[in-house]
Amino acid sequence: MAEDATSEHPHHLLEMTGLSKSFPGVRALDQVNLTLHAGEVLALLGENGAGKSTLIKILGGVYAPDAGKICIDGETVDLTSPTGAQQAGIGIIFQEFNLVPALSARENIFLGQESSSLSWINKGQEHAKARELFDRIGVQVDPEALCQDLTVAQQQVVEIAKALALNARIVVMDEPTAALTPQEVEGLYEIVDELRRLNIGVIYISHRLDEIDRLADRIMILRDGRHIGTRDPESLSRNEMIEMMVGRSLENEFPREERSVGESRFVVENLCRGSRVKDISFTVAKGEILGVAGLVGAGRTEMARLLFGADRRTGGTITLDGRELSIRSPRQAIAEGICLLTEDRKGQGLVLGHTVQENFALPNLRHFMYGPFISKSRETAAFKSYIDQIQIKITGGEQIAETLSGGNQQKVVLAKWLQRNADVIIFDEPTRGIDVGAKYEIYLLMNELSRQGKAIIMISSELTEILGMSDRILVIREGSAAGCLVNRGISQEDLMKLATGADAGRKTVMQG
Repeated sequence: MAEDATSEHPHHLLEMTGLSKSFPGVRALDQVNLTLHAGEVLALLGENGAGKSTLIKILGGVYAPDAGKICIDGETVDLTSPTGAQQAGIGIIFQEFNLVPALSARENIFLGQESSSLSWINKGQEHAKARELFDRIGVQVDPEALCQDLTVAQQQVVEIAKALALNARIVVMDEPTAALTPQEVEGLYEIVDELRRLNIGVIYISHRLDEIDRLADRIMILRDGRHIGTRDPESLSRNEMIEMMVGRSLENEFPREERSVGESRFVVENLCRGSRVKDISFTVAKGEILGVAGLVGAGRTEMARLLFGADRRTGGTITLDGRELSIRSPRQAIAEGICLLTEDRKGQGLVLGHTVQENFALPNLRHFMYGPFISKSRETAAFKSYIDQIQIKITGGEQIAETLSGGNQQKVVLAKWLQRNADVIIFDEPTRGIDVGAKYEIYLLMNELSRQGKAIIMISSELTEILGMSDRILVIREGSAAGCLVNRGISQEDLMKLATGADAGRKTVMQG
C-alpha cells in the first residue's frame, strides 16, 4: 500500500486513481494513485522503466488507461487525445521540445490557435499576448525571435508560455534541466516558483536529486509500475529516497574507493585548438579517475574530442605509457587504446536503428573474424559475457538500441569499449538522463576499471558526481585549465569559484 503524505490543501486539483496500463509482455502501471494540489510542485521520481512516462502519457491523452479514473477539480474527465488534455488544462513539456524551429516564439505559442480577423492573423495582438505570458513567468524573450536562434533555456520558456496560452492549470516538466547551464537551471527554478505563485500545479520529473531538494513540496516514487509512496521532503532522507526508487539499500550514493594510484599513464601537454582549447596540460595515473569540471561551453567536450581525434588539434602532445601518440582520427585513437563515451550517446555513441549486438560489434569486428568472414557465434558469445558482467537489461541481442532505457544504452556503449580493452577511457557526462540505480552501477563499473589500472577521465556537469567519484579534479574555464585539485576537503563552492573566475587570483595546480 502506498504511503501518502498529508496536505493542508482543502481539495485536489488533479486526482488519478487506480491507474493500470499494460503493453504486450509488460505491465507498465499497476493500480497507481496520484494527487496534485493547486500551487504545488509534486516531484515524480523513479528509475527508467518505473512507469513515469506511461503515467504522464495517460495524463496527456496519448495513452488510454486499462483501468482507473482521472478527476480534475473533483470532476471525472476522459482524456482521449492530446487535444482533449490541453482543453482540460494540462500542459506537458517533454524533454524533446515540440517546437517548429523556423517559426518565431510568437508563432509557436499560438500555433493552431491563431488570433485572426477576416482570415488575417492579428500579429500585433499575438505579440502583446506573448509578451504578457513571458512577463507572467518573469522572463524576457523576443516574441519575434526564431526558435532555432534561441537558447535551450529560452526554448523551454516558449514551451511554458504555450501551456499558459492554453490556460493550463497543470504543467508537467520532464527532465527540464538536462541540457541547461547552472545559471539557466537557477532561472528555471525561479520560473517554477512563479508557476507555484500563479496557483498552477506542477509535476516535476528529474533524476537530479538536488533539484528535488530545492523545488518539491511532495515526492511521489514509482518502482516497476507501482506507487511505492508519496512523502513530504522533510520526512525523507536522500538514502531513503534512493532505496525507495531502486528497491534495495545503497550504502553510498557515490561508491568511491580509496585508491593508491600508480605512475602516470596518460600525459597531455599544451593541448590547443584555436580559441576553444588553449594550452591545457594534465596527467592521469594508472588506476586514477580524473574528474573534469567547468561550466557548459567552457571547452570540456572540445578537449575530449581532441584527445579522441574527432577534431584536429593545432598544438600539444599526447603521451600514453611513455609513447607519444599521433592521433588524427577516432580510428587511430581506438587503435592506440583510447575510447570516448560521448555526452550524446544517442546521436554519436549508438546507431539507434540497429540491434544492440550490432552496435557492440561495430568497433570490434576484427575480434570476431574467422578468416575473411565474421563469426556470429564469437560475436554473440562476447556480447553475452558483457550482458551478464555489467547487467545490461535487454530482451536479447536483436533488440533495437533505440528501445533501451538511457542507462542500458550507456552500458551497451561501454560494453563495446570494454571489448576493445582500452587503456584510457573518457566518460563525457556518463550519467546524464540516467536514473539513480543505473548511475550507481556505472560508478561501480568505473571503480572496476580503476582496479584494472585504466586511466579514466570523467567529464560531468554534476559537481556532486565529480566530488563523489574523482581522485583529482581538473577545472576548465574559457578553454583553459583553471586548476587541478586533489579531491580532499574540496567543496562545490571551491570548484565554482575556479569555473567562473570568481577566484581568478588563485590558479591552483596540485598534481598530487
